[in-house]
Amino acid sequence: MSRTLILTRHAKSSWDDPLQPDHARPLNKRGRTAARALGGWLETRGYLPQELLCSSAARTRETWARMRLLPQEQRYEDSLYLAGPDTLLQVLHTAQAATVMLIAHNPGIATLASLLASTTPKHPRFFDYPTGATTVFQFDQATWGDVRFGTGQVIDFVVPKEIDT
Repeated sequence: MSRTLILTRHAKSSWDDPLQPDHARPLNKRGRTAARALGGWLETRGYLPQELLCSSAARTRETWARMRLLPQEQRYEDSLYLAGPDTLLQVLHTAQAATVMLIAHNPGIATLASLLASTTPKHPRFFDYPTGATTVFQFDQATWGDVRFGTGQVIDFVVPKEIDT
């Protein structure tokens, strides 16, 4: 049975309040629009997550909420907040559903995307993974616990600027 991973960096966050803790920063207007557009893009293409793994930060939670997708299982993990690729992969290993969405932060998520890909897309923004960047991977592994770096086939990649809103 193949597995599908939707790997998303949170949408653009607000810096309006310089005293606000980083973990509590919400999305700005552009980020809210981008998150809705990403949700529509995923739905139109049939990339519907059955399970969500999401950083507990406000901006990742809001990105998810504005996508308006409804998986059966949703987990908000403190360990995904500003996590590196090894931690992100460890949390992914605990997933159960065939199609999983993971929403987290740079630089960890960009590094994870490049490490998971057996062949990276020729998109100019793939390696810097701007806010809202989303990669859809296919894996041939039987369980998420079997997924290793270099085993994911990239089947799609998008940044919010490329989506018609």
